[in-house]
Amino acid sequence: MENEFQDGKEEVIQAWYMDDSEEDQRLPHHREPKEFISLNKLSELGVVSWRLNADDWEKDENLKKIREARGYSYVDICDVCPEKLPNYEVKIKNFFEEHLHTDEEIRYCLEGSGYFDLRDENEQWIRVAVKKGGMIVLPAGMYHRFTLDSDNYIKAMRLFVGEPVWTPYNRPHDHLPARKEYVDRVINRGGNQTVEAR
Repeated sequence: MENEFQDGKEEVIQAWYMDDSEEDQRLPHHREPKEFISLNKLSELGVVSWRLNADDWEKDENLKKIREARGYSYVDICDVCPEKLPNYEVKIKNFFEEHLHTDEEIRYCLEGSGYFDLRDENEQWIRVAVKKGGMIVLPAGMYHRFTLDSDNYIKAMRLFVGEPVWTPYNRPHDHLPARKEYVDRVINRGGNQTVEAR
């Protein structure tokens, strides 16, 4: 399933190494010169991604196939923008705290765009820009954070296996089994294996 629905994916998902600037988190934060990362590199870190038809998501057979294959039984949709999210500024700051989850984080961008930041095997920040049509799965145990870009809007589908558990464990939480498993399967093995859904 991970190799399906890849056509045009680079148009809706891009990744690059981040600079160390303390400027507004919603800026691109490219290094100089820019250092783009292939989506294959993200796959080596356990990230799974697809390009889907966000204009027809309610009837999209490809989304249905992914949900069935990976067991994503729970779905909801959230709008993240100042007008629709209560306590917007506080929540955006909370999303940007480096954390992990004990389950996968699955997001499908239906409108707008945003940034998922994650660490490579050397603790370098990688910024992953996701636009309309991009679907991304961050493996359980991977440290990451999220922010909007300067457009300040994303409408995202959140998917989950079973009942959702949204608990973030802010860094450091290296003792958690999900973190240990991620490190053993992906980081210590050179990032050669995609982490499968549970």
